[in-house]
Amino acid sequence: MHWTELPPATLSVLRRGTVIPAHLLALDAKRQLDRRRQRALARYYLDAGSGGLAVGVHATQFAIRAVGFYEPVLELAMQTAREWVPLDGPRALVMIAGLAGDTAQARREAQVARGLGYHAGLLSLAAMKDAGEDELIAHCEAVAAEMPLVGFYLQPAVGGIELPARFWWRFAAIDNVVAIKMAPFNRYRTLDVIRGVVEAGAERRITLYTGNDDHIVLDLVTPFVVRRGGADVTVRIEGGLLGHWSVWTRRAVELLQRIHAAREHGHIDDALLALDSQVTDCNGALFDVAHNFNGCIAGCHEVLRRQGLFEGTWCLDPAEALSPGQAAELDRVHAAYPELNDDAFVSEHLSRWLA
Repeated sequence: MHWTELPPATLSVLRRGTVIPAHLLALDAKRQLDRRRQRALARYYLDAGSGGLAVGVHATQFAIRAVGFYEPVLELAMQTAREWVPLDGPRALVMIAGLAGDTAQARREAQVARGLGYHAGLLSLAAMKDAGEDELIAHCEAVAAEMPLVGFYLQPAVGGIELPARFWWRFAAIDNVVAIKMAPFNRYRTLDVIRGVVEAGAERRITLYTGNDDHIVLDLVTPFVVRRGGADVTVRIEGGLLGHWSVWTRRAVELLQRIHAAREHGHIDDALLALDSQVTDCNGALFDVAHNFNGCIAGCHEVLRRQGLFEGTWCLDPAEALSPGQAAELDRVHAAYPELNDDAFVSEHLSRWLA
């Protein structure tokens, strides 16, 4: 599928910028897929107003592939998205599948995702650490031949590799790239992506999404200016595809709406800018920054457990769990920023989602 063949309404949602949660994985005490709660989680995201789902990505746990959960998890999310009527009524969604592994594996996963109806693949390059730039680009081109791609700059702390501006210039030149998620958790590397896209002349074709969970608000309010051919080119990061937005999703939707409105009216005030540090403080607890992100997935699970969406915080790897003091940090940010959680929204609709 070429990007121009995406459903027009879906392409419009992607281009405008939306909230795309990185779909978490619901497990039972035996670390088996809890289909009821997995379905409930997708329903929550849709009722919260998200513009799509990203499934099989880092937050879903890359290990789903080793235990045979990849296709069942993708299929369940797609089935739920097709059958569930959100609170605000039917709407177009952007369904994104995580793609990983070497070229053969990533192509197989793209074929599976495309067969299930996914619109694009978020391509992780973590398995290609030893590859040179030419090999990386050839890999991306091969997978892009299977389905439209969303580029993914994953931070090195959780398995990503450093990618220079030249790589992103070459990647942006691939015809079937529709978006890029920037998640290096590094301002310099984020600018490398933006510069690469502009130098490739692809800023109108490729939509930028933040994955920098440590800098969400400023990513979304900042106009990025790049000099090309003697003229300034201004680009924006339009939406977010974020692990942080896998929880408290209703508030994330409201935040993005507020940012879009403020940008449209040219009114970025101090109150909005102040949210950047508050959201980042919350992320520090969620993602377990104190322990180098060891509890980043378990922290999100813990929020959903407290809300009743998850039964426990189990991850596929028993070693992945809350770090010492992380629960107390979650208590702290929950109390400090009550306006940033959506506990009341979840409580109101939980029984409907679990039905």
